[in-house]
Formats: sequence, structure tokens, C-alpha cells
Amino acid sequence: MVRTQIQLTEVQARRLRRLAAARGRSMADLIRRSVDVLLADPAAAGDAERRERAKGVTGRFRSGAGDLSTAHDRHLADAFRR
Repeated sequence: MVRTQIQLTEVQARRLRRLAAARGRSMADLIRRSVDVLLADPAAAGDAERRERAKGVTGRFRSGAGDLSTAHDRHLADAFRR
């Protein structure tokens, strides 16, 4: 193995420590596994980033429609007709 030094934010380090402890693994092992996943499918990393950005805007906008969750398909069809 090649020894490599990385820098994590405080939040990343704290969350990674907790995850490693919960799984009974080392932080280094989790990082190696994460790198393997990224290298196996580099496009998936972009997908994950897009999902995180999408989650960040969830609930920030209002449609004004009180039945949006129950009549989603109708509202969507109306939007595409415009």
C-alpha cells in the first residue's frame, strides 16, 4: 500500500469516525472502499453530487397549489401543455 495524507473537514472527520466505529472498520478502510467505488464508476460520483444538490433545494419553493402531492400527475401534465 501507498501511504497518503488527506485533509477532511471537521464534519467529514467526525462523521467518518462515527461510521467507522458503527461498522467496526477503520477510517482508512472506509476511505479505500470509497475510492474503489469512485474508480469503478466515475459517473456515479457526479450522480451523487446532483442528488445532494437536489436535496438541498427540497422544500425551498412553493407552488401555491394545496393539492400538489395528491394531484402531481395532473399538475405536471398542465405544466407540459404550457
